[in-house]
Amino acid sequence: MSITTKQLIKHLARQTFSTRVDFDIAKRTFCRRLKIPTPTSVELLAVYRKMVKSKEIKKNANLEKWFKKREIRTLSGVAPIAVLTKPYPCPGKCLYCPNEPQMPKSYLSNEPAVMRAILTKFDPYTQVQTRLRALTKNGHETDKCELIIMGGTWSYLPAKYQNWFIKRCFDGLNGKKAKNLTQAQKWNEKTLHRCVGLTLETRPDYINEKEIKKWREFGATRVELGVQHLDDKILKLNLRGHGIDQVVKATAFLRQAGFKITYHMMPGLPGSTQAKDLRVFKQLFTDSRFQPDQIKIYPCVVVKASPLYKLWKQGKYKPYSDKQLYQLLKDIKKIIPPYVRITRLIRDIPAESIVAGNKISNLRQMLEQDKTVSCRCIRCREIKNQKSKIKSQKLYKINYKAAGADEYFLSFEDKKHDILLAFLRLRLPDKTEKNFISEIDGCAMIREVHTYGQMIPVGKHGKTSQHLGYGKKLVAAAEKIARAKGFAKIAVISGIGVRSYYQKLGYIQTSTYLIKYL
Repeated sequence: MSITTKQLIKHLARQTFSTRVDFDIAKRTFCRRLKIPTPTSVELLAVYRKMVKSKEIKKNANLEKWFKKREIRTLSGVAPIAVLTKPYPCPGKCLYCPNEPQMPKSYLSNEPAVMRAILTKFDPYTQVQTRLRALTKNGHETDKCELIIMGGTWSYLPAKYQNWFIKRCFDGLNGKKAKNLTQAQKWNEKTLHRCVGLTLETRPDYINEKEIKKWREFGATRVELGVQHLDDKILKLNLRGHGIDQVVKATAFLRQAGFKITYHMMPGLPGSTQAKDLRVFKQLFTDSRFQPDQIKIYPCVVVKASPLYKLWKQGKYKPYSDKQLYQLLKDIKKIIPPYVRITRLIRDIPAESIVAGNKISNLRQMLEQDKTVSCRCIRCREIKNQKSKIKSQKLYKINYKAAGADEYFLSFEDKKHDILLAFLRLRLPDKTEKNFISEIDGCAMIREVHTYGQMIPVGKHGKTSQHLGYGKKLVAAAEKIARAKGFAKIAVISGIGVRSYYQKLGYIQTSTYLIKYL
């Protein structure tokens, strides 16, 4: 361990920085003065941790913030762990979908997440462990993890492989091998890396009551549905293999079970126009049959491994120009409700793989910097690393209809600075509705509780938004609404690693849910 590196860390620890630029200038200036190479933040972090352990320096949260690489990774309050399933056939024959040999359907071998999976031979345990090490090495906390299972149509994979895969993911978080999935999940309730949410992706036509019950046994809390469009003619033209009826049914089933729902939407499909695409996004949030909680917007692009490439070569398909797409996305962002999160704006396909269509990788950043765009989506308003004064924060409530029930979006916000700190999604079903999951029949349903801001480890106190009691206040507010509406009990669809949190609030585990009598 270099003495000069220790000197640099002590020098930086005596200062307070307001921006990363200030931090980098101070680092380079010190190194130039001593005529030494400037260490990377990862190298500095490794030395700093050893110094804290040996008590050569006190723990310094401000300094740790600037050592962190790609801070955005955990600014939403959780550490996302993306894991890819093995290459396997897909029932779909979609025109736009890549079908590269030895790759999961719809994925390309040079996408970042896929490259990581290839290096681990698609083993879920190794993928999880590798990602945890990378996040830790780059200065991120990893005690609250969201598992995101990717790889096309999850429901089409063999049942035995599904069980093995999920168990191996939990083993990866736990750092040890369990006898079965039940034991792995039980360990995860109190382990170092807890699964606070588990996401699976599939097609709407593969969602049914039996499938959803199985997903709950896996510990899944969110689903990503490949919807793409809301026009049956366009879906048929693109050989999607399902229609809007299947989307409506799948959405209703998932909401009954309490799932958070993400729609994948694809503007620019063959047969569509800018006007049609904009109408689709308006329909998403005015038609109560849909109302997704999150959306991923993946503009249609042409890649050689897709059937669409042949049509493009023949001049039968022309993607939107950069100008057309930019204007469409501007118009879409203006109509997104404040209870919806735009999770992704473009797909992470390397430009060299795109033969036609959008190649601008920082399109979202361009839109965020465009002063003519006013987006009210959750991601644009979440607190991230901003500061908010307690006296400016209030509890707000939005009520809307979705899949035959009343939905409430409760949130703590700083309206003065347009900052969202925390929110809760509450579903109050029609009391005449019989739920296909018996243990939650007649229950009000908390579908999601999320506190934003830089992740704070479990058991530690926060200073910005996490671990300041917002979650408890939101749960209490949801219980009050449910009680006033005549519900005798309320249920939570909880990630495995958050069960103990709700148990402290009086919830009792009943099968795969946590329930409280009001």
